[in-house]
Amino acid sequence: MPDLLIELFSEEIPARMQARAAEDLKKRMTDALVEAGLTYAGASAFHTPRRLCLTVHGLLAESPMVREERKGPRVDAPEKAIEGFLRGAGLTRDQLEERDEKKGRVFFAVIEKPGRPAAEIVADELEKIIRNFPWPKSMRWGAGSLRWVRPLHSILCILSDEEGAAVVPLDIDGIKAGDSTEGHRFMAPGRFQVRDFDQYQTELKRRFVVLDANERADAIWQDASNQAFASGLELVEDRGLLAEVAGLVEWPVVLMGEIGAEFLELPPEVLQTSMKEHQKFFSVKNPKTGRIERFVTVANRETKDNGATILAGNQKVLSARLSDAKFFWENDLRIAKQEKMQPWRDQLANVTFHAKLGSQAERIDRIAALAAEIAPALGADADLAAKAARIAKADLSSEMVYEFPELQGLMGRYYAEAAGFAPEVAAACEEHYSPLGPTDDVPEAKVSATVALADKLDTLTGFWAIDEKPTGSKDPFALRRAALGVIRILLEHGVKFGLLTQISAGLKANGAKRPDPTDEDDYAGLNVDLDLLSFFHDRLKVHLRDEGVRHDVIDACLAMPGNDDLVSMVARARALSEVLGTEDGANLVQGFKRANNILTKEEEKDGVSYEFGADPKFAEAQEEVALFNALEAAKPKLDAANKAEDFAAAMATLAALRAPIDAFFEAVQVNTDNEVVRRNRLNLLSTIRSTVLQVADLTRIEA
Repeated sequence: MPDLLIELFSEEIPARMQARAAEDLKKRMTDALVEAGLTYAGASAFHTPRRLCLTVHGLLAESPMVREERKGPRVDAPEKAIEGFLRGAGLTRDQLEERDEKKGRVFFAVIEKPGRPAAEIVADELEKIIRNFPWPKSMRWGAGSLRWVRPLHSILCILSDEEGAAVVPLDIDGIKAGDSTEGHRFMAPGRFQVRDFDQYQTELKRRFVVLDANERADAIWQDASNQAFASGLELVEDRGLLAEVAGLVEWPVVLMGEIGAEFLELPPEVLQTSMKEHQKFFSVKNPKTGRIERFVTVANRETKDNGATILAGNQKVLSARLSDAKFFWENDLRIAKQEKMQPWRDQLANVTFHAKLGSQAERIDRIAALAAEIAPALGADADLAAKAARIAKADLSSEMVYEFPELQGLMGRYYAEAAGFAPEVAAACEEHYSPLGPTDDVPEAKVSATVALADKLDTLTGFWAIDEKPTGSKDPFALRRAALGVIRILLEHGVKFGLLTQISAGLKANGAKRPDPTDEDDYAGLNVDLDLLSFFHDRLKVHLRDEGVRHDVIDACLAMPGNDDLVSMVARARALSEVLGTEDGANLVQGFKRANNILTKEEEKDGVSYEFGADPKFAEAQEEVALFNALEAAKPKLDAANKAEDFAAAMATLAALRAPIDAFFEAVQVNTDNEVVRRNRLNLLSTIRSTVLQVADLTRIEA
């Protein structure tokens, strides 16, 4: 069985596209081979800045012969029908077989397709893949029609076995497949011949090309960490930058340089961001002070001076970049200290948040008002929360954030501290954007959590007010993330308030037209409040399912009154989930459903509702009396537990009803001939139903 080796050699491919392109090449080629009948033992894809590589080993030498039978028309069918069948099968009439079927003699076509050599299949499929490759962006060069991410120079495509290697015949716009490639652009120019993958990979390394991106990344990380450690420093971890840099070099050479002393007092985040975004440098910090003191750059070649010239050039460019950052920092600090950030806050009046939702300044007014209102529910100081909300976004007007938008919030904290604001206010400037995702931390500080909650509620009610809701997979304003942030803040801080009230207030503040209860059409068409609450419930379901709470348990609790108090709703769901995991809980559900089914059926048949209260004096069986007593004893316990929102106690009280309910159904016939007793027992079933439904809607629990 031969092995296939493909290399597509070009000018430098953008680092962000390489890994995806290598996987696309692997998937499309292996899928095409299997579709054509060529199975294989394994496949691996590789990428460097100048090449995509695919190796497939254990490939069949040729595809198997395929035998296909097609049933045609009857022998006495019209001539045109027979001719159409012949055209579709690609046969002549004398090649058809006649067979007896139930409805008479029928034509059958037996089509045999011989196998094809692997080289022929590979050539056909690879050309299709190259011509239709899914690059995010591609270009055309020269006189050909081929489009590629960068000019494609050569194609290596060979099938190798014990007898040697053979080139797969392929010509795409004058680029003919061959059995040679190039090494490093500067350190080993010139082509070399390839026999198989092992020799190819070994020879590339001899010619200063590390084919495996993971190997390049590991080498960079180890060398950079060792150099930092040798200087008593520590490399700042950045896996995203590591993957990107590994895609910029074929032969990584790690160099560590110094940052000018005049820049060392810049905030470490500013240094790190500036070096990463502009230069693709790693930061090296002093573990004792947390200060960024050096940088690591990765060159793509070895030099006679051991990288001294490269390092000097990088340090010169870095100094120019950091001079800009230093200017921004000092200018911003002056405004923060001398003018308390007021000029930035004034500028936000001229910054549009959304055409239909006003300026950033108008939005900040809404957030501040909401933060002051909800602060007591979070145990935060209302004045501090409002003050924090008013300056939390001021840094959006600063020069530093204009240059590095990813530093918004963080720079706000630095500037608020410099301006002399309270520590809680400064912290809120940074933390009010959190949580940014399901794994991001929720702000612990109460003022920060209050502003974060107000910010997200205003965002959601604002976009609902203008009917800009997520649709399908599209969510341009990250509203799903904002809703999850609200949920997590409420749950982790135990914030108990009616979410529906806040939604209504937020919609009103954002100018939403309120429904007119006297106008039926208007009220039905503008039920925005409940629509947004339903959106929160959908996000909550996802959140709880990740915790292992079943969807039917969540639905059973959402069906209860007060479902806009998410803290209570979640406590109820967790308690129900726990009790359903016990034998008593599972059997209680069955007993409840049995009672509910009988009751529903008899109410429908009789045309009455049995909810007027059962009377123990009509009880006949001992088990019937015991159930009356158990329900009577449970009532005050349930009332107290529900009032205290002690859902664990409420569920335990319900679970204790399992035994008397089971005993009742085993011993008592509900539909007895005595009509008075029958009605009383149906009313007793109604008592069971109403008692259980005080805690959760068990009709929604799946059997």
